Amino acid sequence: MRVVMFGYQTWGHRTLQALLDSEHEVALVVTHPKSDHAYERIWSDSVADLAAEHGVEVLVRERPDDEELVARLKAVEPDVIVATNWRTWIPPHIFTLPKHGTLNVHDSLLPAYAGFSPLIWALLNDEKEVGVTAHMMDETLDAGDIVLQRSVPVGPRDTATDLFHKTLELFGPITVDGLAEIAKGRTDFTPQDRSKASFFHKRAEEDLRIDWTWSAEELDRLVRAQSAPYPSAFAFHRGKRLEIVEAEVSRARYGGTPGRIFYREGDGVAIVAGADARRGRNHALLVKRVRTEDGVEMGATEYFTHMGGYLTSRP
Repeated sequence: MRVVMFGYQTWGHRTLQALLDSEHEVALVVTHPKSDHAYERIWSDSVADLAAEHGVEVLVRERPDDEELVARLKAVEPDVIVATNWRTWIPPHIFTLPKHGTLNVHDSLLPAYAGFSPLIWALLNDEKEVGVTAHMMDETLDAGDIVLQRSVPVGPRDTATDLFHKTLELFGPITVDGLAEIAKGRTDFTPQDRSKASFFHKRAEEDLRIDWTWSAEELDRLVRAQSAPYPSAFAFHRGKRLEIVEAEVSRARYGGTPGRIFYREGDGVAIVAGADARRGRNHALLVKRVRTEDGVEMGATEYFTHMGGYLTSRP
């Protein structure tokens, strides 16, 4: 089939490579300009560069809503559009233009985790599996009929970075296999159950801030969800920002005020956590590595030379 791809960053790069290696013809690639947004600088393999290396025409757009783009799409006459990590709304007169419509590939098990940063949100919510969905685009974001869906398990110590690499491997195959289903003439794809839908926004600075009334288990997941190269979860120590780079749930239970720097445990330092911590019912968060305000990373036992005092949510 003759394909136009709308794609961006590493997800789009991997999808485009699979399309170039397949039997399908990539006639045009549409991609976003480079962004300075913290999350968009992380997995930033260039879709434009890969297309250019293979002699494929590239158009760069922030939003796909101008007459020049529409005219070019009509001239190319694609059988289908493939969209992967496209960051803005694609209007109906674009996604319905090809005779087979538009296949969107999203990094969650839809209808759950539509929107942004699905792997981070899924890890925060203690999901047991994550995955990728190929679905037909309609007027509601990430809500079209499901063509294919594939999942991977979330390991007990997986980080968001681990889950990124696991799911990235699914993007190329599910795109090519989804196109094969469309090429067969299938249209009886699975409608999404909207009663099970959830939608999540882009991660923001406030979402990284540690609240010590959360349980140690929840804070452990927050630290793993904000694994490098994502921005780290943070708190404040003596008025200065302190990023928590690595942590786990302590083996013992600790009572006291949430945020209290309490006890050395192995190669970590126990920080009291949880709304019931004053009753001694909760585990502590065992902080193992930190990064200071001036960017120095070190072990927690090296940083916390004296026990006592607090980590706080605000300076």
